Amino acid sequence: MYLGLDLGTSGVKALLIDEAQAVVAAGHGALEVSRPHHGWSEQDPAGWIRASEDAIAELKASHPRELAAIKGIGLSGQMHGATLLGSDDKVLRPCILWNDTRSHAEAAALDADPRFRDITGNIVFPGFTAPKLAWVKNNEPSIFAQVAKVLLPKDYLRLWLAGEHLSEMSDSAGTSWLNVAERRWSPDLLAATDLDESHMPSLVEGTEKAGALRAELAARWGMTAGIPIAGGAGDNAASACGMGTVGEGHAFVSLGTSGVLFAANTAYLPNPESAVHTFCHALPQTWHQMGVILSAADSLTWLSTVTGKDPAHLAGELGESLRAPTGVTFLPYLSGERTPYNDSVMRGAFAGLEHESGRAALTQAVLEGVAFAFRDCLEALRKAGTTLECVTAIGGGSRSRYWLKAIATALGIPVDIPADGDFGAAFGAARLGMIAATGADPLAVCTAPGTEATIDPDAGLSRAYADAYGRYRALYPAIRGTM
Repeated sequence: MYLGLDLGTSGVKALLIDEAQAVVAAGHGALEVSRPHHGWSEQDPAGWIRASEDAIAELKASHPRELAAIKGIGLSGQMHGATLLGSDDKVLRPCILWNDTRSHAEAAALDADPRFRDITGNIVFPGFTAPKLAWVKNNEPSIFAQVAKVLLPKDYLRLWLAGEHLSEMSDSAGTSWLNVAERRWSPDLLAATDLDESHMPSLVEGTEKAGALRAELAARWGMTAGIPIAGGAGDNAASACGMGTVGEGHAFVSLGTSGVLFAANTAYLPNPESAVHTFCHALPQTWHQMGVILSAADSLTWLSTVTGKDPAHLAGELGESLRAPTGVTFLPYLSGERTPYNDSVMRGAFAGLEHESGRAALTQAVLEGVAFAFRDCLEALRKAGTTLECVTAIGGGSRSRYWLKAIATALGIPVDIPADGDFGAAFGAARLGMIAATGADPLAVCTAPGTEATIDPDAGLSRAYADAYGRYRALYPAIRGTM
């Protein structure tokens, strides 16, 4: 048996798989996000441990024999979070999360230093870790003075599980401190935020052993002490391992709270001017590129709260057949946007509303707006040297066939729907735990699932979608210029 632990924003998932990679059981633990001020997003790391204990306790209650047979553990987690520890490993303040935008001024200041883009291959986004430390230094100097270690969220779980300060390449690439081409910390970039390598965890590849389960926890859960814990991955790279998106030209589109267009690469291909993320992958000597939108399925969730109808009901009102755009345009920038604008100030908008614009028209515009945001990501990836022939859909929003038809038509490429199964970040983490424990070939383990169906672009609506995308592209500069 192998265990994958995925630390998300809203909860922790613990997934058990067997040696044939069949899913045996899953446990869950809930999390809450604190938003004490506008643009802030925080969590207490103690909540991550409680949620992990809840998830594992659920597995122990339902599958104690299988839990006792675990031979390897893999970790996945939300990226970019700044978990600040003192010299005694005690948490100094709540973790500043990936979707926190308070450090936009610090991010701009760091990004103005050309070394950051040159060494990391990325823009310094406000959600990344380095500008958060700069914000703490500027606004909470007494806290900053006590910082002995900076850990990413999943690596704080590793500290609890194994007592080790360790991380891996894919997650660390999102800090703005990693030399992404050489897969090591950059002393110059750390010094730019008044830190050095002593503040950082040691680095391994995601497929390598990075700690072992402490005896105290093993006894509590009926497991074997010393079980190897893999380096693991940031959530998107872990999802890619779960989907088998690890080879050149493989890609997926993720319709989760945020949205990701993810492409695997066997070479380092940075192009920060396009606002594409270029990160290390979880497998050795592989990289990946991502276009990221901050409000994907979250846009439909927002409309749900406004209309009082759940997201499935809203999407269901549109039926199965793709409709021509109505002229109503939605910008899904509810929390700002990353690709292609790197704009933490911009907010969402509807345009083109008229008396006849009912709830269905608003829903259609939201789904199209997110699809066009993915088109922006596709264009950015093309500028960065990556051409995609098709993508596989994952995430909760991918349950809507209508939405996938809109995405396929907006992108102009087919969208594959994987066969039934759990191929997300927890599954990818469990795969990495298997590789670390057995030494298996990563490419042999991280295979792609079968395809249930392929959704082709609607050729009859391609012109209408192209015109609607043009309206969408024109709306951002028109509104941004008035802010």
